[in-house]
Amino acid sequence: MKICIFTLGCKVNESESGSIAQGLIDAGYDAYCGLGKADLYILNTCAVTKEAEKKSRQAIARMRKYNADARILVMGCAAEKAPADFLAKEGVLFVTGAQKKSLALTAAKQLASGNFGKEKQNQTQASLIFDDLPVSRAFRTRADIKIQDGCNNFCSYCIVPYLRGRERSRDMQSIRAEIQTLAPLEAVLTGINISSYKTEQGDLGDLLVFLSDLPTRLRLGSIEVRIITPSFLQKLQSVSNFAPHFHLSLQSGSTKVLKEMNRRYSAEEYLQKVALIRQYFPNAAITTDVIAGFPTETEEDFNASLATCRQAAFADMHCFPFSPREGTVAYSLKDLPHAVKKERTERLLLLAKELKEQYANRFIGTTLQWIAEEQKDGYTYGYTENYLRVCVKGDIPRGRYQILCQTLIENEIIATLCE
Repeated sequence: MKICIFTLGCKVNESESGSIAQGLIDAGYDAYCGLGKADLYILNTCAVTKEAEKKSRQAIARMRKYNADARILVMGCAAEKAPADFLAKEGVLFVTGAQKKSLALTAAKQLASGNFGKEKQNQTQASLIFDDLPVSRAFRTRADIKIQDGCNNFCSYCIVPYLRGRERSRDMQSIRAEIQTLAPLEAVLTGINISSYKTEQGDLGDLLVFLSDLPTRLRLGSIEVRIITPSFLQKLQSVSNFAPHFHLSLQSGSTKVLKEMNRRYSAEEYLQKVALIRQYFPNAAITTDVIAGFPTETEEDFNASLATCRQAAFADMHCFPFSPREGTVAYSLKDLPHAVKKERTERLLLLAKELKEQYANRFIGTTLQWIAEEQKDGYTYGYTENYLRVCVKGDIPRGRYQILCQTLIENEIIATLCE
């Protein structure tokens, strides 16, 4: 039996899908992540935006084009939000939400072995326990390691806490074991809100220290402003395999809008945290997310947001228009016209391109650590410890190298290997 796992959304989803595929492979089934002809499909959905929800529903039809008689299992955030929408689809036999995806693995094994009941099943349920999944053993240069799930923040625009549930963290030894099993050149510690990581063994900083003797470069996923303290940064300084890259979520550079987003910090406080990072890691890449066109955002607010981004001098910015999500506080607010959101997003993207070029230019003529990842058109591409995408001429085997950054062409650094 061939089983296909199709994923929409974030890196956490991708990590979970890979784990489920591994669990099926271990059970003796032909399973893979992607979308193609198969006997059984598992759909891992996303609901972070209205468009993501729409694509999640449309994926059912795409699967049935490959196999009209396909049996389909659905899991994830969109399934948590509206399980009936998926159970109503032809071919869908089972739905579980974002908090117990291990149930999808169990259901897939039952279907494949012929032990699944005849009735459609809805297994969406809340959980306060970290949902451990099998460890994917496929070799990858970079591996996303899920360390945490859930969020307690309840930002006014975000549906995720309602779908992923309350915060829960994974045992440090389990995380270490997965990294050792995968043995990637780089591990990205991911989760829904990894800043809240906390077990009896310690917090996020303690986790990095615990992993500091591994031969794997460690990179953090998205983190929150409140975690940036001298104590946290001092712990990171002691971790020799830490990649100095901080994806510090901003969302808006206007203090007024941040308050209305329920973000619990001001633009000034955010910039103070940026300055603190650079005090400990002068060359660190600081990247972020910014929403354009929150319902209460005026032109003055947006200009304040642009000014904050420029002052922060980000290495890169993920910019996107506000998307109203039913069930959130912001959903009741009057949405701005599409044209306004589109125009502001475009202005943010222009600033992002400018700041990205300025940051990359700082490293021309310097030597950096680089991991060779993929080969294309006579060049090898990969990322430095501070998340600069760099290409080197020739087919360079996967591995770690010292490189000399020579020139910048269209926001891409061209480099040579050091002798």
